[in-house]
Amino acid sequence: MNKIKIGIVGIGNCASSLLQGIEYYRTKNTKEAIGLMHWEIGGYKPYDIEVVAAFDIDKRKVGKDVSEAIFELPNCTTVFCTNVPKANVKVRMGKILDGFSNHMKNYDEKYTFVLSDEKEASKEDVINVLKESGAEILLNYPPVGSEEGTRFYAECALDAGVAFINNMPVFIASNPEWAERFKEKGIPIIGDDIKAQLGATITHRTLADLFKKRGVKLERTYQLNTGGNTDFLNMLDRSRLASKKTSKTEAVQAVLNEKLDAENIHIGPSDWVAWQKDNKVCFIRMEGKLFGGVPMNLELRLSVEDSPNSAGVVIDAIRCCKLALDRGIGGILYSPSAYFMKHPPQQFTDDEAYRMTEEFIAGKRAD
Repeated sequence: MNKIKIGIVGIGNCASSLLQGIEYYRTKNTKEAIGLMHWEIGGYKPYDIEVVAAFDIDKRKVGKDVSEAIFELPNCTTVFCTNVPKANVKVRMGKILDGFSNHMKNYDEKYTFVLSDEKEASKEDVINVLKESGAEILLNYPPVGSEEGTRFYAECALDAGVAFINNMPVFIASNPEWAERFKEKGIPIIGDDIKAQLGATITHRTLADLFKKRGVKLERTYQLNTGGNTDFLNMLDRSRLASKKTSKTEAVQAVLNEKLDAENIHIGPSDWVAWQKDNKVCFIRMEGKLFGGVPMNLELRLSVEDSPNSAGVVIDAIRCCKLALDRGIGGILYSPSAYFMKHPPQQFTDDEAYRMTEEFIAGKRAD
């Protein structure tokens, strides 16, 4: 098979886990392929993905080979593959815009960004790099709250004729105007806001769906999350959380028979705990009524390494996007978006989204 050539915006923990995973699975076979939803998608294995372009704004990463940059501070995710080979792809200076929250200037450098003093990339710079590198798909991984930054790179993808996977809670695929632009150009897009392999949102959705199927009336619920990576530090600026809270909340509300009133549902990041590093701890509480109106409640604590949890889904999103390119399918990929993302253009139950995605992979639906 030909390589799937990708560009990455933001060489943080998520990119680190993805690149480690690509190499990790190179030496595995189907029996050893622990942690994958699919070993093969349309003939493409995990190690058929190749990074050909990379952008960041941290001076410890800009100018370095991407294989080295993924292990630089402030990255703090688990290192499960130490032998990532040199990619011969230099990390380019990106566009800062709102990709850096001002409050992060006051923290120890090991926890936060150190802005590069290189000249910021222009739109033309990014487009040229994408075209010259042969990138087919651009992954969007800037910090939460990067509304301007995400729109900037979405524009670059459109102008470069490159497919776009929006892993962040900025509404591009789920915005009709943006979706129409990708459709008009025949460019595939998957989004918005990556749903972890087995994280807080997918667990909360599954439990909410279970309540519904078992006839339990859900009356109120919360989901609180703590972590120690750069993104949790970034999210201490609550002004950057509007779309994140919307994305996570709607993901749970979408599987209920009736949406809960705003006062009865609270979902979102809670706090940054430095020593947790890339470990994310989630607390879920659900209160409801059983047979006869008898009350019950459920409490759950989930602890996961945040970035490998993301990479386990992105590695499939990339391959589904490549299938669309191979098949000449443009615009929103509804099935993969519904299965892989928290805030897709159209919500389905996870069972429905799984079935639709399997049909898409098998070529039984064109989306």
